[in-house]
Amino acid sequence: MTVETVRTYPARHQVGGREVTLRLMGPGDREAVLAFARRLPEHDLLFLRRDITQADAVDDWIAEIERGEIVTVLAESDGEVVGYGTIHRNTLRWTAHVAELRVLVAEAWRGKGLGRLLTQEAFANALGLGIEKMIAQMTLDQKGAIATFEGLGFRPEALLRDQVKDREGNTHDLLVLSHDVARFEAARSAYGVTEALGGS
Repeated sequence: MTVETVRTYPARHQVGGREVTLRLMGPGDREAVLAFARRLPEHDLLFLRRDITQADAVDDWIAEIERGEIVTVLAESDGEVVGYGTIHRNTLRWTAHVAELRVLVAEAWRGKGLGRLLTQEAFANALGLGIEKMIAQMTLDQKGAIATFEGLGFRPEALLRDQVKDREGNTHDLLVLSHDVARFEAARSAYGVTEALGGS
């Protein structure tokens, strides 16, 4: 089951002086997503629910997309995936109004506005899907990501001490941020989202 989004894809945008195409992820993106994930610093993978450098994990991701549990927008430039924004909807009835937002951007594309664009795109789709609350998780030292999310109105909701462990056995604190989706819609002009969501 595919999910109908409120946005039209593919959509082209200028990011950092280069053209980026946003499109929905599908079964044919397995290898491109694996290649993207395997170029990421290991630390970026700590807050994810699965190790997306592994083919089985990406297959599970695609299966969840096909079941309508996840909506993922890929950012592509020059034939390579350079980032993604995912809405992971909760399947439990009493938390169905909540979704987790995950955004990852290739190192070379950070600081150019791609993470913000993907986050805004995810919010536009969340509004159309009837989601009321979005949460995001990241380690405390991911300062650029935290700044992007806070700039869009996310606020810290919880700090989980020693929540994640890297391959060397070092533990890291996990920050949980949240945002009321309806409030985002009401205030999006103040965030400059209207222009960003306009496409090109």
